[in-house]
Amino acid sequence: MEIVFVVAIAENGVIGAGNAMPWRLKSDLARFKALTIGKPVIMGRKTFESLPGRRPLSNRTNIVVTRDAAYRAAGAVVATSFADAEAVALGDALRRSAAEIAVIGGAEIFRQWLDRADRLEITEVHARPDGDTHFTIDKAQWDEVARVRHPAGPEDSTDFSYVTYRRRPSH
Repeated sequence: MEIVFVVAIAENGVIGAGNAMPWRLKSDLARFKALTIGKPVIMGRKTFESLPGRRPLSNRTNIVVTRDAAYRAAGAVVATSFADAEAVALGDALRRSAAEIAVIGGAEIFRQWLDRADRLEITEVHARPDGDTHFTIDKAQWDEVARVRHPAGPEDSTDFSYVTYRRRPSH
């Protein structure tokens, strides 16, 4: 089972501002959907609460990780630990015959799961926006296996690149 990060990161490491993305990349939404549809997706509470209408992503099992045992998220599974989230995601992926579990944020969730990640699907946002949420990756453990640069489309605020990294095999 592969653990795949799906994340947009600006050139300055910003991934969020005020519980939202500080850019508009409508072109990236279709890619995000294609990478996550039919799979379990793991996210933190703030990421879940930033979803439009605070509604779960459709056709995906939404797993919300929070330390608040009383937290409820309509249409999502709430997990209070890394181990619980992983168990739910693994069971769901097996039931769905999905080969991947997608981790979609935020920064704390990415940091907790980074050692388990097999692949990173990064949208490099070619901008340096202000933000209050940052995430950087030490590329020494990763091999870049694909990169496609895209100019900003009519509903995008900036240029971006899709970059795929695979974890280097340990010797």
